[in-house]
Amino acid sequence: MLSEQSVPVVRATLPAVGAAIGDITALFYRKLFDAHPELLRDLFNRGNQANGEQQRALAGSIAAFAGMLLERPDARPDALLSRIAHKHASLGVTSDQYKVVHRHLFAAIADVLGDAVTPEVAAAWDEVYWLMANALVAVETRLYQEAEVAEGEVWHSMEITERREETPDAVSFVLRPVDGRPTRPFRPGQYVGVRSSLPDGSRQIRQYSLSAAPGRTDWRITVKRVRGDGRPDGEVSSWLHAHARPGDVLTVSAPFGDLALEESDGPLLLASAGIGVTPVLSMLDHLAATGSTRPVTVVHADSAPADHAHRQEQLDLVRALPDARLHLWYEEPGDGAPEAAAGRADLTGLELPRGLTAYLCGPVPFMRAVRGDLLRRGVPAEAVHYEVFGPDLWLGQR
Repeated sequence: MLSEQSVPVVRATLPAVGAAIGDITALFYRKLFDAHPELLRDLFNRGNQANGEQQRALAGSIAAFAGMLLERPDARPDALLSRIAHKHASLGVTSDQYKVVHRHLFAAIADVLGDAVTPEVAAAWDEVYWLMANALVAVETRLYQEAEVAEGEVWHSMEITERREETPDAVSFVLRPVDGRPTRPFRPGQYVGVRSSLPDGSRQIRQYSLSAAPGRTDWRITVKRVRGDGRPDGEVSSWLHAHARPGDVLTVSAPFGDLALEESDGPLLLASAGIGVTPVLSMLDHLAATGSTRPVTVVHADSAPADHAHRQEQLDLVRALPDARLHLWYEEPGDGAPEAAAGRADLTGLELPRGLTAYLCGPVPFMRAVRGDLLRRGVPAEAVHYEVFGPDLWLGQR
């Protein structure tokens, strides 16, 4: 909770800070990487830095957090903090790095806003920053404790035991711990970080959902090759597609992620688009493996049947559940998918039982549309959960 003296200062300056937050975050990252080039080389996603998505995500999170402190002072922004903290944990972020961020962020604020940053203003926004940072550190500390690792020590070696081409642009890898120990437990829907050594000497990290159920002797991830469409292709996805083969060893984090299936008997909606199917596969596989009788409505949208990663597997898993229904939409269904509808996903005609819990994963426009459909049909906002692959550009926009 903001102190009484900081509330009016932050309220008065939030419009100016909000209007300049894009410039502030862009300058912050330049200052940070000039002082610590190793962070860009080995921690931050260089692709998201180049296209500006990480800057927009940071700006959105700061603005959203400050707004919550003002408008809902008695509420904890748990959803916002949890999503960020899980991402940080999968990168091995440590508490001392928040001090580095603070130094360069406030230098950027001073440079952009100039004389408007009086000692009173600086103190108020310093309080906002440390409220957010300390809350994140607390959540991340708990996540590291639950994973039974020291702060930031999330990495271990896993051997690729199987590689399978799922679509022309998606490949799955089955992984097993090199040390022969059992795989770590995880919750269906969670992801791992994969740290890859690239030809220029950098060690870039990307997160990939675990696409099979927990409780096995191995893990599976499914990697979609990121096409740049006029911009550079994805560095890590392209490298894994080109070079990762059975027998190779990958550096993989402990599992994290707050889009995780809750154990219950209530009805479910699992909605995905594109490679967003991967956490849904883990959930479906878990439901089938545990003999679940929960009512499950499964929605998936894709460009065409040939682009639907794990298509047959998803069909089989839905058939294995006694009370599950699959609804497919393809932009180009062709003749090979008579069960699918043409076009984009539309939930208006689907029967939605009371007490529904929804899990969404896919591009932000897809999730925004599905979430809007659910809210209009009376599903409570707190019952709709989502996962974003990459920076969360949805913060503060919903």
